[in-house]
Amino acid sequence: MSTPDPVPSVFSQLTHFGGFDWAQCEHQLVVVDPQGKIVLSLRFANDAAGWALFREKIAAFPKLGIAIETNCGPAVERVLDAGLTVYPLNPKAAERYRDRKAPSGAKDDELDAWSMGDGLRTDGHGWRPLLAQDPLTTELRLLCRDEIALIEQRTALVNQLKATLHEYYPAALDAFDEWTSVGPWQFVITFPDPHRLASAGKRKWERFLHAHKLYRPQTIHKRLETFARAATFANPNAAVTKAKTLLAVSLAKQLCLLESQLDEYRSRIVSLFNDHPDNGCFGSLPGAGEKIAPRLLSELGSNREVFASAEALQSYAGTAPLTKESGKSRIVSMRRACNKTLRATIHLWADLSRKSCTWAQAFYEKKKADGMSHAAALRCLGQRWMKIVWKMWQTRTPYNEALHMKNQVKHGSWVIKLLPSKAATT
Repeated sequence: MSTPDPVPSVFSQLTHFGGFDWAQCEHQLVVVDPQGKIVLSLRFANDAAGWALFREKIAAFPKLGIAIETNCGPAVERVLDAGLTVYPLNPKAAERYRDRKAPSGAKDDELDAWSMGDGLRTDGHGWRPLLAQDPLTTELRLLCRDEIALIEQRTALVNQLKATLHEYYPAALDAFDEWTSVGPWQFVITFPDPHRLASAGKRKWERFLHAHKLYRPQTIHKRLETFARAATFANPNAAVTKAKTLLAVSLAKQLCLLESQLDEYRSRIVSLFNDHPDNGCFGSLPGAGEKIAPRLLSELGSNREVFASAEALQSYAGTAPLTKESGKSRIVSMRRACNKTLRATIHLWADLSRKSCTWAQAFYEKKKADGMSHAAALRCLGQRWMKIVWKMWQTRTPYNEALHMKNQVKHGSWVIKLLPSKAATT
């Protein structure tokens, strides 16, 4: 059973409507009354004195709603801390409201704030206020997003390192396939150029591989052969080798440090996830594991009023397709206005779920057989999963494979026909 929509009751209590144009150094606030008359225009600095002035001025409007062109960040946190109702606004929508006020294309901070505040006054009855999350969920969300950002930095550094090695040290690239682990980075630090690698000798090579758990019976002979001929195919320009050696070692050391920080993030994320009351729900999802489950939990949050229906969650997650119809024209495309962090997480999880969930694999194979690309098929599978996750989230119950299969049989799902008879009756 879905929770009641909080929008009408909150909006109906507002007596004034504000637009907040935020920036790094200064902010602009414009407040209008129910008739649209500007009753306050305030520009203040982003410091302690400025925010004190903000609190002093808004004290005259105890039932004030604020429209702002973001849903997170220090400005939003301070506005929420002031006890105001916040309505996050999509940047494209904010631009359209400004165009209504200034068709000529004029733009300034006061105009932006006024157009958002007046837009809230006229159309805010259909907007959803920003609902605060509990501190545990907020911290988990920030940690997961920062971890993703650090992983993206690691990927960039790995690409730089591989490009550098390609210029002067191709033997290192031939010896290792997985460059997102510490072993190859330590190899570059220990044997920074092909000549030092060749002069080190077989015993040191084997000792290094054992010490870093890289000694594999199926790869050892190939690696030792690669090490032995490292100097025979290297950049003949000594100046290039000297310069690029320093860069490669610098990048490898940065990667080692970054990986140690990522280990700290993962440890903290696992600890917070285990302490969260919803960990059993998201931890039960097939294929999610200790990395994906916390990300899913943190992006959905713990406030069940945020998504009143499964369709709302699917649109927010970007799995629901976007349809444009006009006359005889009908175009269905991927939804881009969504939570991109959640969309990427669902994409990864949908792919992983196929390995441990029979119906998910059958669903994916059917979409591929229908001519869909890999990404489109995963998006459809993610759409199906989001409906299941929303129900689990609302009822606070873990995923139950047997119950899900029973419901699919009950409702005559076409997926059941694709499954082996044993799996369909389990």
